[in-house]
Amino acid sequence: MAALYDRYSSIVYSVALRVLGDTGAAEDVVQDIFMQLWRNPGSFDSSRGSLGAWLAVISRNRAIDRLRRRRPESAVEDVIVSVTPDLAAEADRARAAERVRGLLGGMPVAQRAALEMAYFEGMTHTEIAGKTGEPLGTIKTRMRAGLTALRKAFQE
Repeated sequence: MAALYDRYSSIVYSVALRVLGDTGAAEDVVQDIFMQLWRNPGSFDSSRGSLGAWLAVISRNRAIDRLRRRRPESAVEDVIVSVTPDLAAEADRARAAERVRGLLGGMPVAQRAALEMAYFEGMTHTEIAGKTGEPLGTIKTRMRAGLTALRKAFQE
């Protein structure tokens, strides 16, 4: 478990922090996810993808859940989690992030905006359609095409 935490905690934390914008809440998401993995390791199905990708998706979903139920909070001291960096893994993640940025930059503006609203702002398809004034089906089609393009680029 320590090896898994050392390898994947930074990606789980960065996804949660990107969605939540709050270090304390992102750290709570990291703890929740690794406790879930500890208690129920069978919830991961290796035939459906890599552990890192699965943890990133779980982190995003858990962060969005927290964002949606967030209430005004009283002042809470921030706790800093210290993690020994894995430089090779960090370099791999940085290359992957740069590749995603490049792919997103090459997408049509409306498609990229829909993906960013969904994955980084935690908006639902319906909320995106309402915000953009586009039909729901159009939003779903744009997002599906964008995700398909990203998946295809990473499988090559």
